[in-house]
Amino acid sequence: MMQHIHESHPDIVKRLKRAEGHLRRVIAMFDDGRSCLDLAQQLHAVEKAISEAKKALIHDHVDHCLDAAANGGSGKSTKGVLAEFKAISRYL
Repeated sequence: MMQHIHESHPDIVKRLKRAEGHLRRVIAMFDDGRSCLDLAQQLHAVEKAISEAKKALIHDHVDHCLDAAANGGSGKSTKGVLAEFKAISRYL
């Protein structure tokens, strides 16, 4: 399998690792018997962090992969580029 790495990937991984640590702390909060409001707020923060990482990945893909493909850099047809854009946009 070909390795597919962009300049943004290390930053996205850092975001996800921070979210992972935050999620571990939220799980500990459950064990500590914290209030539902505190838990909901912290879970929302974890969800937001993951959502932002996903958005960064998709935007990077559109900016680099699809732009290159649309401008003839990948050998993909216009129909193929549009299909790929539709496919990834489902995750926004």
